[in-house]
Amino acid sequence: MIQIRPIARVLAVLLVIIGGLMFSALPFSWYYKSGDAYPIFYSGLICLLSGGILLAIPFKGDTHVKKREGYLIVTLGWLVMTTFGALPYLLSGIIPNVADAWFETVSGMTTTGASVLTDIEATPEGILFWRSMTQWIGGMGIIVLTVAIFPLLGIGGIELFVAEAPGPTSDKLHPRIRETAKRLWLIYVALTGTLCLILWGAGMTFYDAINHALTTMATGGFSTKNASMAHYDVPAIQYPIILFMFLAGVNYTVIYYGLKGRFRKVWAADEFRAYLLIVGVLTVLVTFVVSRHTDMSFEKTFRDSLFQIVSIITTTGFVSVDYTKWADSMTLLFLVLMFVGACAGSTAGGIKIIRNLVFFKNSFLEFKRIVHPRALVPLKLNGQIIRGRIITHIIIFLLLYLLLFVLGAIVVTGLGVDMLTSIGAVATCLGNVGPGIGKVGPVDNFAWLPSEIKVILSLLMLLGRLEIFTILVLFTPYFWKSN
Repeated sequence: MIQIRPIARVLAVLLVIIGGLMFSALPFSWYYKSGDAYPIFYSGLICLLSGGILLAIPFKGDTHVKKREGYLIVTLGWLVMTTFGALPYLLSGIIPNVADAWFETVSGMTTTGASVLTDIEATPEGILFWRSMTQWIGGMGIIVLTVAIFPLLGIGGIELFVAEAPGPTSDKLHPRIRETAKRLWLIYVALTGTLCLILWGAGMTFYDAINHALTTMATGGFSTKNASMAHYDVPAIQYPIILFMFLAGVNYTVIYYGLKGRFRKVWAADEFRAYLLIVGVLTVLVTFVVSRHTDMSFEKTFRDSLFQIVSIITTTGFVSVDYTKWADSMTLLFLVLMFVGACAGSTAGGIKIIRNLVFFKNSFLEFKRIVHPRALVPLKLNGQIIRGRIITHIIIFLLLYLLLFVLGAIVVTGLGVDMLTSIGAVATCLGNVGPGIGKVGPVDNFAWLPSEIKVILSLLMLLGRLEIFTILVLFTPYFWKSN
């Protein structure tokens, strides 16, 4: 039987945390006198009161989080966060439409970066900071942070961490789940702070630096400028962004080993080497193609190519140039990159390189099995044999992902959107990328889409962020049966 008590307590804590983080936007509202302080304050207060009331309700039952409660907490937690997170947009009147406000919040929390704001620079500074904060919250997953304080609530956290942690990897930095969560967030906060100081020193204002640091490490891509990173067309700013986007796409376990000086373990990670190889090869290829279609300098061509490859593969979604104007082949390449994603265990979205690596390795080995049907041909990754159950899980994930993409594109096209735009919108939302192709390309936004399509795309963002199974398992009869 599913226990209501631990679910309610975790949702209450999430509401309290969300409310507290909303108040972090108030100093910017006061400093810039942007006129959005009261809506932000009241939104935070509503979250705190709602969380307090939920905590005060004396639910009966066990407080232990089991597998079913874990999946329910994650799904309900994200629905609660995105719903209450939309309050500042609604109360301030910046985004008065409910569907639009939810879309913007879901896009933030899932670190997608798709937006309905048509004039970002005219948006009040407090609201813009909250917008960036939603991505930073969702980057590592606020629920992972909650795991670190579960002992204070008398709740165990391992099942919740498994349901929330991005990617199929099961590597742990520390045997205790609470210590793992703390280490993940320590790295996350440290990298965010470092990038903020670098951008500030490179010429950004402190406000712009902290906003872009939050959304870079979250691989979210929300910017305070209408032109995104094209506004800062200088190497001193764009190269650090490239570096930290790349780092944000690395498995945090690998980053931890790198910080500890254990470089052999870093290089032993097959996924990391594949990630590095993909970025390197594609940068050379795109630089060569773009140089033949433009008259830009080599440095500018190289920087734009590298920037957009890293931005799309890490699903950050920052834009330094309209890549859809380079060549049709480049548009198709970037569409494919939306399905690749970066490393598992990072803040990036997409399918993840490790799944693609397992799929292609297993497909290649299948030819050997055909030639030698009696031979045992194991699939190895990082020097270890991958169990058949994991391979099956990954193949099913890939099939479900492609099925959702096809069905989503068909539905959006059926609602009146042209096919190219539908493909781009569904691919970018399911992969949590941000910019797409067609009429939702890198210099466009999603404001013109009907509300029903925005709701569908928001649901796809949630499915992509929680890696499909976490949500879809709730709609199976097996989940609700007691045995």
